[in-house]
Amino acid sequence: MNFTLHKTDGLARRGILQLAHGTVETPAFMPVGTYGTVKAMSPAELHEIGAHIVLGNTFHLWLRPGLEVIAAHGGLHRFMGWDGPILTDSGGFQVFSLGALRKITEEGVKFQSPVNGDKLFLTPEESMRIQRVLNSDIVMIFDECTPYPATEREAAESMRLSLRWAARSRAAHDGNPNGHSNKACYARSSLPNPLPQTAPLSNSLPQAGERTNVKGNLESLGEGANESLREFNTNALFGIVQGGMYEGLRDESLAGLANIGFDGYAIGGLSVGEPKEDMLRILAHTAPRLPQDKPRYLMGVGTPEDIVAAVAQGIDMFDCVMPTRNARNGHLFTRHGDVRIKNARYRLDTRPLDEQCGCYTCRNFTRAYLHHLHRLNEILGARLNTIHNLHYYQQLMGEIRSAIEADAFDAFVARFGQMRGGAT
Repeated sequence: MNFTLHKTDGLARRGILQLAHGTVETPAFMPVGTYGTVKAMSPAELHEIGAHIVLGNTFHLWLRPGLEVIAAHGGLHRFMGWDGPILTDSGGFQVFSLGALRKITEEGVKFQSPVNGDKLFLTPEESMRIQRVLNSDIVMIFDECTPYPATEREAAESMRLSLRWAARSRAAHDGNPNGHSNKACYARSSLPNPLPQTAPLSNSLPQAGERTNVKGNLESLGEGANESLREFNTNALFGIVQGGMYEGLRDESLAGLANIGFDGYAIGGLSVGEPKEDMLRILAHTAPRLPQDKPRYLMGVGTPEDIVAAVAQGIDMFDCVMPTRNARNGHLFTRHGDVRIKNARYRLDTRPLDEQCGCYTCRNFTRAYLHHLHRLNEILGARLNTIHNLHYYQQLMGEIRSAIEADAFDAFVARFGQMRGGAT
């Protein structure tokens, strides 16, 4: 991986991220392809709308279709027919969202499969092994997403556990799963006020009836897995800053991650139910403190307004299910505001969604037709809506990049706010 920062305008950054499967212009938005597919979109359509990189999910792909299927294809790229870069989340957020179905220990997370009820065990080492098979261009460390709300002590315990898991993720990614990375590890003894382990490590290992992967050890998955293993160390590993809504904990998390050393740094634990003002406060505190020479990724955020605000704080990469999920629910983004296409006011509206949009949907169909498809719950409606929303997000990122290059980002932000303020 190579990241080049070409231009800044205030805190906003314009860069190029070179990865194993291609180049990403930043700031960039990553469409979410949780199960190896961006819902309602083909890979060709993703290229057509200008997507440079997509996101897949380790947890869900581990469960379905299973590693032996992906290994037989030599990795996730061939399996899903996408030849561009892929970032995979580690599965930490999905395990966090299981709630009562999971138990967190020092060693990892025991949980019941939401698919078939199997008892499973996910550790930093296992997450790295799974992502070897996926052969993603950017691998995320295994962490615990700090819940909201959380007391400062709860957030500290969660963050420090994530730091210990970060060191183990780094070591496993570098090919030494015994925990001795060729990077400096953030040892338990170096933590301020180190917390006791939840249980002795020997008691945290899988018990009878539990499994550490779904379809067997990676070594038994055949030549496809071996190909992925050979390529894995050419791929990037990103750390994730946690710490809840507490600036001091965010600083401690970042210091620990920087001590370990990562190829890029993400901000996690935001957009998890906290008030918008808290999200913006933590973002404004944390983003400018991330290493200047590494890509910066804000996980799971968000609205067009959130993205513009985060770019203004120095963020380079984004992902969110919002454009695809909202599209399926008839909530469409335009430069003049949001359109709820189910509303009766669009029944006779012969305009495109956005007369300045060049997407396939806006070039060929009217609001009245999209309203008709949505009212009938037609599959084509979901597809056309998704094409438009993702095109809008990619077009927004392109306009942001151009504004930064022209030293005109502040003017862009003002114009963006004025135009998006309209209701349609």
